[in-house]
Amino acid sequence: MNNRTTAAPYDALRRRTSEKWQAYPDDVLPMFVAEMDFPLAPPIRQALARAIELGDTGYVELGDRGVARAFAGYASEAWGWSPDPPRIRTTTDVSVVIVESLRRLVRPGEGVVITPPVYPPFFELLPEAGARVVEVPLTDDGGVFALDLAGIDSALRDGARGILLCHPHNPLGLIHPPEQLVELSRIVARHDGFVLSDEIHAPLTHSGATFTPYLSVSDEARQHGIAAESGSKAFNLAGLKCAMFVTAGDPMTALIDSLPAEVSVRTGLFGAIATRIGFTEGRGWLTETVAAIEDNLEVLRGELARRLPAVRMGRPEAGYLAWLDLSRLGWGEDPAGFALEKARVALVRGLDFGDPGAGFARMNIGCAPETIVEAVARLAAHAQTAQTAQDG
Repeated sequence: MNNRTTAAPYDALRRRTSEKWQAYPDDVLPMFVAEMDFPLAPPIRQALARAIELGDTGYVELGDRGVARAFAGYASEAWGWSPDPPRIRTTTDVSVVIVESLRRLVRPGEGVVITPPVYPPFFELLPEAGARVVEVPLTDDGGVFALDLAGIDSALRDGARGILLCHPHNPLGLIHPPEQLVELSRIVARHDGFVLSDEIHAPLTHSGATFTPYLSVSDEARQHGIAAESGSKAFNLAGLKCAMFVTAGDPMTALIDSLPAEVSVRTGLFGAIATRIGFTEGRGWLTETVAAIEDNLEVLRGELARRLPAVRMGRPEAGYLAWLDLSRLGWGEDPAGFALEKARVALVRGLDFGDPGAGFARMNIGCAPETIVEAVARLAAHAQTAQTAQDG
């Protein structure tokens, strides 16, 4: 593989039954939902095949620490952070970590801060848990995004109970710097609040970037923080259902320990198997996959510069999602709708990430580089058509 993970053949991908490959007709390039086109890591594939051969398709063992130990070992090696396995609980997915945590952290109607443009389900998960959405958009200094710490401080002072942090930040691939996280932890502590940190994309941190887990930045963070962790993005396991509540201080550990046993029992056994194997035996595959994603970023940059120089894109530090500013193409506030209708390329509409997403779209580049080349060519052809129509 030349030290790179390669995408599965396109005809094989078309036989997949997941949303990515069933939502649109065959003439549409599906580059929307966050699911990679790469084959499973061989150790995971082998472990799942063994489970099927054994008929090992029952319930997870309540209290099994295999996933927790595997993740703790990975976090220690990758990030220099050693979470304590007894402080880790599994459940189905990161959304459940968020909702079940919030149900114990807020009373109905209390505000929780989110930072648009941000992962669209955040706007829905808060109301599901009974919380009220309080938007404090990221600051944007000419395409350089950051947490608005003063705005978060003000929101907490005005009554918001805590913050749902996206770290690394989806859709930007932004890793919040440790000094900002330390300051955030002090702000939150002053207001007796909490931080619920969604760190699902962290294992896909790019070379040259450094991810700092929120729970590692200060004593305050350890006392008021809960991290939502998973191998589902890193190893492409979303359908297998396994994620983790991770805590580092007694108050939040007690809160998670108060959850009904059913929250953990609903963890998918295949998800637990795949997550454990991924974090212990799949690290080489993960390194190759991140390298392939970085190569794809360069392909996308080159194709945009050559065919669509009006499109601007930041430099993600993690993940396989590209946040594209298409506002100068004249496609309106929802360029993803134009791209789907005219170019037959399915992107995620920027407005789904909040009002700052007007004119933007998110592209999934966890695919073959040829798919990226074809997508940009299609977009460019219709950009020229749209420009000719405007000129006429």
